[in-house]
Amino acid sequence: MTRGSGKSKEETLIEMNEAGSPNGEENNGFHSSANAGVFQLDDATSAESLCSEFSASVSKSSSQSSEFLCDQCDKEHTEPVQHLSSLAGIWRKRTLFLKYRSRVDKQHQSKDSVYFRDGKRRIDFVLSYIEDKEDRKQERRKLYEENMQKAGLELELEDKTESEDGKTYFLKIHAPWEVLATYADVLKIKVPFKVNDIPENREIPVSWLFTPLLLPDHVMRPDPDYFTSPFDKSKDDFFLIDDKETLFPPSTRNRIVYYILSRCFYNRDDNINKDKRGIKRLLNNGTYTSAFPLHDCRYWTKSRDTHCESERYSLYRYWARFFRFYKEQPLNLIRKYYGEKIGIYFAWLGFYTEMLFYAALVGLICFIYGAATYDDVIWTKEICDDDIGGQIVMCPLCDKKCGFWKLNSTCNSTWQSHLFDNTATVFFAIFMGIWVTLFLEFWKRRQARLEYEWDLVDFEEEQQQLQLRPEYETKCTSRRRNKVTQEMEPYFPVTSKCARACLSGATVLFWISLIIASIIGVIAYRLAVFAALASVMKDSPTNKMELVGSLITPQLATSVTASCINFVIIMILNFFYERVAIWITDMEVPKTHLEYENKLTIKMFLFQFVNYYSSCFYVAFFKGKFVGYPGKYTYMFNGSGLRNEECDPGGCLIELTTQLVIVMTGKQVWGNIQEALLPWLKNWWSSRKARSHPESLYSRWEQDYDLQNFSQFGLFYEYLEMVIQFGFITLFVASFPLAPLLALMNNILEVRVDAWKLTTQFRRPVAAKAHSIGAWDEILNMIAVFSVVTNAFIVAFTSDMIPRLVYLYAYHPGTELTMQGYVNNSLSIFNISQLHSDNTPDPGENPAWFNNSVITTCRYRDYRYPPGHEYEYSHTMQFWHILAAKMAFIIIMEHVVFVVKFLVAWLIPDVPSDVQARVKRERYLVQEYLHNYEVDKLKKQLNEMGGGECICPTVAQPLKHEVVSECLT
Repeated sequence: MTRGSGKSKEETLIEMNEAGSPNGEENNGFHSSANAGVFQLDDATSAESLCSEFSASVSKSSSQSSEFLCDQCDKEHTEPVQHLSSLAGIWRKRTLFLKYRSRVDKQHQSKDSVYFRDGKRRIDFVLSYIEDKEDRKQERRKLYEENMQKAGLELELEDKTESEDGKTYFLKIHAPWEVLATYADVLKIKVPFKVNDIPENREIPVSWLFTPLLLPDHVMRPDPDYFTSPFDKSKDDFFLIDDKETLFPPSTRNRIVYYILSRCFYNRDDNINKDKRGIKRLLNNGTYTSAFPLHDCRYWTKSRDTHCESERYSLYRYWARFFRFYKEQPLNLIRKYYGEKIGIYFAWLGFYTEMLFYAALVGLICFIYGAATYDDVIWTKEICDDDIGGQIVMCPLCDKKCGFWKLNSTCNSTWQSHLFDNTATVFFAIFMGIWVTLFLEFWKRRQARLEYEWDLVDFEEEQQQLQLRPEYETKCTSRRRNKVTQEMEPYFPVTSKCARACLSGATVLFWISLIIASIIGVIAYRLAVFAALASVMKDSPTNKMELVGSLITPQLATSVTASCINFVIIMILNFFYERVAIWITDMEVPKTHLEYENKLTIKMFLFQFVNYYSSCFYVAFFKGKFVGYPGKYTYMFNGSGLRNEECDPGGCLIELTTQLVIVMTGKQVWGNIQEALLPWLKNWWSSRKARSHPESLYSRWEQDYDLQNFSQFGLFYEYLEMVIQFGFITLFVASFPLAPLLALMNNILEVRVDAWKLTTQFRRPVAAKAHSIGAWDEILNMIAVFSVVTNAFIVAFTSDMIPRLVYLYAYHPGTELTMQGYVNNSLSIFNISQLHSDNTPDPGENPAWFNNSVITTCRYRDYRYPPGHEYEYSHTMQFWHILAAKMAFIIIMEHVVFVVKFLVAWLIPDVPSDVQARVKRERYLVQEYLHNYEVDKLKKQLNEMGGGECICPTVAQPLKHEVVSECLT
């Protein structure tokens, strides 16, 4: 720019804006500098001052020669680099001013609004993209947007100069009434047609007690009670429509728009390619960077636009904050804002948490009972007594590295075991079997009520018929005639289905085999490390540690470290398998969204079931059961030298408890970190430059663009986490009565964490309908039945409850019922001289008190005849009596619990009687009102014709825009 150009300031501004920076850089670089917080503009005054300052700078620059006259020393310089810093400051101010002016002058309403620039048309969806030089992407966008407009959608583009980063375009989409009405008819969305005339009588006894738990009505927003019917566009005067703009809530509007976007082509009509359609494919190939509906406001403050509902603010204030943990959830508002699918999840999670309170209370009472009877346990006193347990020498627990030991060394673990292994264990196991049934039956009733209140009755059939997955329609090359509709529909050959199913099943089996292999590896670790720790800790060096020194034993150290390693392996396998499960489910090409979710659910749960529970099953049902006896031990692998683990005299129940606590607690803590901390860190980093922007510079679509995307699997993982937890508190609850209490505390936090992250950290999900929790319902029922069996076996085989009862009633000495002598009775005798050389401790491994010449026998946990007996080392009759008692207990407990379960299920109807009456009444009224409507319409037409001739009802005129419905059969 040279002196004497004669150009005005405004012309100079425009020319500089088009030319770029003096360094040959694009303006975007200065955009990012400005956005980093170099300058802040909050009002028009600052803009005017910046304009004046910039104009002065331009004038001064215009008066300078091309030799860069220096305004500091008033000399000419041939090195322009010396002036780059001053020129860069001028250009930064110029760029920021133009950007600010374009934002302020062109906008007449707050940029935090969810409306088009006219302030009337609502933004139902937003697409974003970054312009590049690839012609294919530009052509796709052009054709796709043309087809969207043909489908009736209205578009408005925000130029990249209006965006915070200076390079992202935002395409705003609005669905007018004509489009909403058309697709509401296609999707059979229910609309009110009559006020409910059935009186509601749901008085809750002593309801005043629940007042502190209730939310105000303006937050709960109970919808007026109407009878509803699927919308019919040709009969719009049949329905109660006060305002067309508010008839469909934003969640329904964005669901309709997404339905259109997922079926729009991005090629020309004369070159139809079924592969080239749908927003998912355009997101995958980079044509668009994101697609999302908008939140209605910032979560911490209401929108300045009076037309915005500010429901997000209400959800954050009354639902997503942790200090509201004792309040009810505003389910109607959640459903209205996020859709029925997310609403059903939070309804189920809240109900599950409520029911956990009763299980946690009973479990806590059982634990308190164990602690209260701590000092009254005779067999524990005998183990800890120096004159009894201190005189019993036990056989080595491993080969070579383990020496002989005294029974009283297990005193602490025996005390700990009694906290969970007591008489209350049997009661609690039976109680949980009944609790599971009550939980599932009452949830069915709650779910039935929600189905009616949220217009989800008969929704499954509609979903199956109408909402085919676009991927299914794309990959189906064959078509066949539907026998019901007599229309052609996409068809996948049976041979291809079978081949894909076989490959999918083989993949799942391979990964389950990996889990089993890893569990075997952990077992081998336990065997090897136990021998090493037993050798290192033979002189009990940890006893010198204060408080916890006496509690650390080789068994405990091995159990804790093995459980931690197992947990790490679980998380690693989960990470990889999640991606594999999604890939093989995509490969199977399910027909509907419901079928896709069900297939993925089964695969993921089957894997997670084996992954999380296999180690607990090993400790509960295999450890200590196949040990053999001294002189004839059983080994894990022939010739491996790894002898099978034994349970200490206190039993294996305490080790099962340890395993359960580590895996269950670790999973919950890690899950909360993943769910809350990671999204927060990602959002904090991505929006670090824009956080200080005023509302006028940080639009609603840009704010949501900086949030994390809520993927289609987001809700799936939430269900999976809770169902795995449900398995922990039901399958193994007999070993740990406090498990429901831990789950309750976690779920109180889980509800608010899920609400917080959904409201503050994620973009608004596309609304979806769901009439139930889907396949998870069947999985919960399966776990409920299986839990009765596992708990019966835990009480019988893992706990020492049955051997103690057999001793008490059949083998106790004297005439009085007493447990004295139980410890001595439960231990068999072995002659040390008969011990095989491979099992004999190495020199130096035995403790100092051990004397070969004095101590000739050792004891082990079993019921076998002593040396010298006719049936030496064979099982005694007491062993078979105990085994028979265990089997009898399992049969009796299972039958009692199952009978009670089925009786409770029969007594509690799945659908409340008032809901049944309302559904029947609604169906009757739909038929009656539709009949009367048609008759009245016909009479009106006849009157208009003067009663002369009979005419048929007019056929609705075709729409002026194209309906994307080729695949609805």
